[in-house]
Amino acid sequence: MNTTDARRILEAALLCSAQPLSLRELGALFDGALAPDTLRRLLADLQLAWADRGLELVCVASGWRFQSRPQLRPFLDRLHPEKPPRYSRAVLETLAIIAYRQPVTRGDMEAIRGVTIGSQILKQLEDRGWVEVIGHRETVGRPALYATTRQFLDDLGLASLDQLPLLQDADTPVRDGAELESALTDALSGAGAQRPTDNDAHEVV
Repeated sequence: MNTTDARRILEAALLCSAQPLSLRELGALFDGALAPDTLRRLLADLQLAWADRGLELVCVASGWRFQSRPQLRPFLDRLHPEKPPRYSRAVLETLAIIAYRQPVTRGDMEAIRGVTIGSQILKQLEDRGWVEVIGHRETVGRPALYATTRQFLDDLGLASLDQLPLLQDADTPVRDGAELESALTDALSGAGAQRPTDNDAHEVV
């Protein structure tokens, strides 16, 4: 199979897939005949081919996918003018703490925020598929350890946690949940979220 045909097959599979496709899944298109390095090179070629188009080929945590470019979002939103969900400050701070400090217990989160975290906030984040329990800390009571999920990275268009927005001063320990929340808000906004409300009574995830 020549390179042009292989790129065409990859392009069709990625455009038709509703979910990101991993290298292993893409390799199955060719019955394992193409090595991972060859697939990566073909995907890089596709990225260049789509560089000046409305869609871009990106690599997220779950694999590769085509997505609309962020600068086109205001225009595409006109097709579906419903307002995106609003995220309360409590929800965003909790999510940011988990994202930047994981794995963390509920007690860790409360120590950073300085207030009690309601069970409903964690349940909302779990229901959204953004956080999960990955184990328990070996201490009194064996509290659950929370971490972000691959879905969280996919929804933010990230391949790894290393791509999260940097904190203002990475060398200084962050004790204020608001600073963590601020570092994450722009990324969430790019995923369709609005700025947090001041009223925690309307928490939506």
